[in-house]
Amino acid sequence: MSEFKSPNFRNEDGSAAPDIVGVTTFTSPYYFVPPSGTTAERPSGDGLAPGMLRFNTDIGRLEVWRGDHWATILGEQSAPIAGRGLFGGGYVEGAVGGTNTIEYITIQTTGNSLDFGDLTYAGADGPTAFSSRTRGIFAGPGYVYPAGGFRNILEYVTIATLGNSTDFGDLTQVVSWPGSASDSTRGIIFTGGGAGPYTNVINYVTMASTGNAQDFGDTLNNTAFASALSSPTRCVVHLGGIAPSNGNNTLEYVTIQSTGNSVDFGDLAQGGSNGARVFTASLSSSTRGVFAGGTGPSSPTTTESNCIQFITISTTGNSIDFGDLTIDRNRFTGTSDATRGVFGGGNPGTARNAIEFITIATTGNGTDFGDFTVSKHSYYDGGCSNAHGGL
Repeated sequence: MSEFKSPNFRNEDGSAAPDIVGVTTFTSPYYFVPPSGTTAERPSGDGLAPGMLRFNTDIGRLEVWRGDHWATILGEQSAPIAGRGLFGGGYVEGAVGGTNTIEYITIQTTGNSLDFGDLTYAGADGPTAFSSRTRGIFAGPGYVYPAGGFRNILEYVTIATLGNSTDFGDLTQVVSWPGSASDSTRGIIFTGGGAGPYTNVINYVTMASTGNAQDFGDTLNNTAFASALSSPTRCVVHLGGIAPSNGNNTLEYVTIQSTGNSVDFGDLAQGGSNGARVFTASLSSSTRGVFAGGTGPSSPTTTESNCIQFITISTTGNSIDFGDLTIDRNRFTGTSDATRGVFGGGNPGTARNAIEFITIATTGNGTDFGDFTVSKHSYYDGGCSNAHGGL
């Protein structure tokens, strides 16, 4: 037997309708109107029953509560998202300084990247990037060449079109090689240290608008070189550079649509010497997060890694071995759609313009995807897409 449950019935004039008792079926040649509201007005909490429906006025679609998050119901005429991944900024191997080039790929294909446009700063070393379905946002960059110094700028692009970035606003502080992730409406930025000591500051922005970032809370440890990923509800961050060791395997998480301090998640099990790992890249589906590569602490220096490891985002615990990258990498980035993850760039030694991909739901080694059009994204580039796991 099925039940139809809806609180607070109303008459057509808006007045309260009497309680309906004993009704088992009803029919209508017309329609019924479910509750509606914005993404920010989504109800949450233990009292929600799986299967509850609402209409999201921000995205113009029905949503269903799946017990731990709201999922969008796509109509039959809705075309699948052709996931586009962006890679922007980075340090130029063999030259003095960074690049402001943005390149793009179509995630479900293979081949070389194509030119998209430019970031604001000509020497944008170490930006981080996050995105909604329509907009990609770059934060930082971690350092600017040749002018020198750290920055706190936010800039955005429209992912479906080509062109240069546009000013979005400012972070609450200058940053040092930050990390970030997002759901469909909110971006979370782990700012890192900037010109001074490492810090624990977390910022957030509403991606559909513009303006300065707001304070979200603090991480448990001061950090730089953060690497983050997300599901539709939760963001998990690897705090790669925790002073004074400049290397750590610590994972922490926050609930994206809340504010507050981060909570311990677990550890990267495939850490470098002394259990430390820094300069990892990350990506995710809606349920599984993947961290890859990295290197050990700066003192003593250890070699770069090709290890890939994964977590289940909705739980807590240590990572599990996934497979190996095609080459050793650190200081690189990842992007993804719902099923495929793509890694590109990296250090050390020679320019790493190679791009490779994995199937997120399985385990196994990386496969060659193609190359960056120019070997500019040697390392410290930022990546995002319009179809990642947080969406």
